[in-house]
Amino acid sequence: MSRRTLAAVIIGAWIVSLGWLVKREVFPPTGARLAEAALRVPPGAVYYRLAVARTLRFERLEAKFDGDVGRFAVRGLASGDTVFALSLESATDSETTRMSLVRPLVLPTILPLRLAFGGELKPGKVYTSAVFDPMLLAQRPVDVTVAAESTLVVPDSAGFDSTTMAWVAVHFDTVRAFRIEERSGGSPTTAWIDAQGHVVRAANAAGFTMDRTAFELAYVNFRHRDTVRVARASANPGPGEVVATTALVAHAPPPTGRDTLSLLRVRLSGAAPGGPDFATGRQRLAGDTLVVRRQAGTDLVAGYQLPARERRLAPFLAPEPWIESDDARIQAQARLIVGREGNPARAARLIHDWVATHVEARVAAGAAGAVHVLETRSGDCNERTVLYVALARAAGLPARAVAGLLYRGGRFYYHAWPEVYLGDWVAVDPALDQFPADAAHVRFVVGGLARQAVLVRLIGSLKLEVL
Repeated sequence: MSRRTLAAVIIGAWIVSLGWLVKREVFPPTGARLAEAALRVPPGAVYYRLAVARTLRFERLEAKFDGDVGRFAVRGLASGDTVFALSLESATDSETTRMSLVRPLVLPTILPLRLAFGGELKPGKVYTSAVFDPMLLAQRPVDVTVAAESTLVVPDSAGFDSTTMAWVAVHFDTVRAFRIEERSGGSPTTAWIDAQGHVVRAANAAGFTMDRTAFELAYVNFRHRDTVRVARASANPGPGEVVATTALVAHAPPPTGRDTLSLLRVRLSGAAPGGPDFATGRQRLAGDTLVVRRQAGTDLVAGYQLPARERRLAPFLAPEPWIESDDARIQAQARLIVGREGNPARAARLIHDWVATHVEARVAAGAAGAVHVLETRSGDCNERTVLYVALARAAGLPARAVAGLLYRGGRFYYHAWPEVYLGDWVAVDPALDQFPADAAHVRFVVGGLARQAVLVRLIGSLKLEVL
């Protein structure tokens, strides 16, 4: 082999190696980019453990919710694209259920990655998907619109300030990010994500905001905050502020006949909610004023006989997590309470009276399902709600759990109660022995009690002034 041939071979090998290196560094495969993105996820209050396939479909899930109004954990395992097995655990109860899927599961936290690595980050692009929310235990449709690209300034590092005895930002960085407008069920969210799918900033109409920052600013300062001052402020809220616990936990005085309201007018400020869950039925929103009226007991005419058979009411007759209406013990108790009663209004009253008199008011250590509450015969508003809804559904009476605020003694407390369908959705409250429930019940969310997470985001940023 001549020197010229050997030199050509060496140069050719060097060019091939250089090309391979450029391809690996500049044009990495999707899997490598996802792995690098995963290493940059900052610490937060919600953690997921995901097994992501090449098509960005997860196989298993672990999530925890820890708030003032409840604590529970969710573990899930997907079987292909058709079945998702869920295991719910709390301090007092556990349950396993299976969900039928109509499409592959996508988590809310993986959606920005799909946009970034799917080539969807183009201004004006509209993206439609369905995400599985582990806190709501349900899939929900999401419409995403990609707006203009922006440059944001975020803290890059922090230093300790001996004067304020806290960490402060000392260096900043500029990040190119795309603004995306996300809409799900009428609730808009605005977020800025970078080219790697990382959230730089996010905010929603409920007043919830998230900003990328240095670790010491986000975590260390939070751990060393004045917890005594925060606890004192939570225990003694000002006028119009919301108490983040139930009235039973807060040792509020028991209601009297004078506390029963037929009409409640409230002016909202701060992160006021919206959508059909908030402004339909017994409560109407006009501008910033919410009007809640108590439904008259004489108007409860359902227009059907038990069991209800309308297809549109089928979701409110089926079992769901914590509401085990198909359990033999729940069904047997429902038959004992309702008997042969075919009138929905009278059956609703029978179930209400039984739960109100047979379930002792007691603070629960954690979330519990209807079967557990039936066995222990004790609980707060959450426990009485799931038991009532399960018994009603077992009797063929459409029912659903709702959550919101209870106005009592000049303050608003977290509260949950059932609604039954009697020609219209009617609020009842076995925890306070009210049938129908009075106007002091301000509904915020409809659905399983896992939707408390939605309400928690509002507490602290919403103010209500009684007119």
